[in-house]
Amino acid sequence: MGVDGTNLVQQALSKMISERYALNKPQEVSRIFRAALIFSAISGVLMTLLLYLAAPFYAEYIAKVPEASLAIRAIAPALLLFPATAIMRGYFQGRGNITASAISQIIEQILRVITAVGLAFVMLGMGYSDKWLAAGASFGGVLGSIGASGVMLYYLLKRHKEDQVNSSVVSAHEETIIPYTQIYLDIFKLSIPIVLTSLAVTAVNFIDGSIVKILLIGQIGEVLAEQMLAYLTSRAQMVAGIPPILAIALSTSLIPVISAAFTRKDEDHLRNQVTLAMRIAILTSMPIVIALSTASYSVNGLLFKSLDGSDIVGLLTLMTIFQVTMMISNSILLSLGKPNYSMVNVAIGIAAKVAGSYILSCFLGIYGIIFATGLCFFIITILNLYAIKKIVPFFIMGKRWIGFLITIIVLSGIGYGLNLAGIQMVSILPDRIVFFLTCCTVGIVVVALYPIFLVLLRVIRQDDLKDFPTPLRKIISPFMRLQLSKSVERK
Repeated sequence: MGVDGTNLVQQALSKMISERYALNKPQEVSRIFRAALIFSAISGVLMTLLLYLAAPFYAEYIAKVPEASLAIRAIAPALLLFPATAIMRGYFQGRGNITASAISQIIEQILRVITAVGLAFVMLGMGYSDKWLAAGASFGGVLGSIGASGVMLYYLLKRHKEDQVNSSVVSAHEETIIPYTQIYLDIFKLSIPIVLTSLAVTAVNFIDGSIVKILLIGQIGEVLAEQMLAYLTSRAQMVAGIPPILAIALSTSLIPVISAAFTRKDEDHLRNQVTLAMRIAILTSMPIVIALSTASYSVNGLLFKSLDGSDIVGLLTLMTIFQVTMMISNSILLSLGKPNYSMVNVAIGIAAKVAGSYILSCFLGIYGIIFATGLCFFIITILNLYAIKKIVPFFIMGKRWIGFLITIIVLSGIGYGLNLAGIQMVSILPDRIVFFLTCCTVGIVVVALYPIFLVLLRVIRQDDLKDFPTPLRKIISPFMRLQLSKSVERK
């Protein structure tokens, strides 16, 4: 998983803006936003020129596909607008408006796909070569970036009009001009820990790619060691990247909310938000982890050409729950103004990953290396939570952990049983159809039963719903009748 530098600046900007608004300093917000837009304009031009000019060299000597030069150049103009769009998203996130960013991302993806498919279809009919077809598909990114920036500009103009209507007299301390150099320095200081922290998953994947073969070759031979490495890097890591997607979106939206509460010194709201963030991250990620892990055999058969490595896919996917908690706790520390803590904790976790891989691989082979990955994320999470609790006392689920663990165990058994039952149909239907139906069955049943178990076992209670995001509240509310009826019976 790569690191998007502009997205990191977006996170830093949203934190700075949310803090200024919490302190009622709108003039500083405007100046910070202007400085960020200047930065985005300059960086956009530089990145576009660099990518356009370096495309032939990159395609021939790095990608080893000289024909890709045209496709790389076709997507280069998208970089003109992408930094500015990210800055505007950070601005709105800092002001507590997630809708604008969400809509712009949806429009971006729709336009990108429609343009890419449409151009490729038209150019194919006109007899263009493969390299031109690839360039046409890549150009979809340009139209996507135009659409995204257009949406953000619309919301920006709308917000500007609202601010003019609601503007009040600016106090003397708000008229203090912050030098642009200070703003860029603050962004830079925030971005460095964010970059290093965001490299945790990338570093783990790089370590695995570097040491798996070395650690296993003496145990199982070179051929099998290469196969294990291929299953881990080209299959398991791809599937395991699915559960954290929601956590990435959640962690980005958390930063301004928690930062504002921390800046205002609103301890009750801060404690509530930190508790809610960790709880929702775990609760929403777990059903996806269970479904993908228990149906890993079918998922592997559906996505890839062979069934080999299914256990590797399942185990690594199971470990991603600790990756989710690591990512959320990292974002909380950033929101609390302590990004250096998470940076140090990530370094400790990476060291544990390396040591754990060497030790556990001696006993468990490739599975020991995967357990070391889970250990890495778990250690980072524990260290992060310890650091957070020194700033704000909170709890995640308290006595509810028992009910949550029972839910995980029961649903894992159900999911695994459904997977075993489903794959028995391979003698009746084609393999891919069987794997598809089994994946759908496991996913639907696990996701459907999950909120029922959470409510019945009182992991989620009626009082919790008022703090949940609206979509999550709508999903869970109908099931609360089960808990209410149960409490009536007890009375």
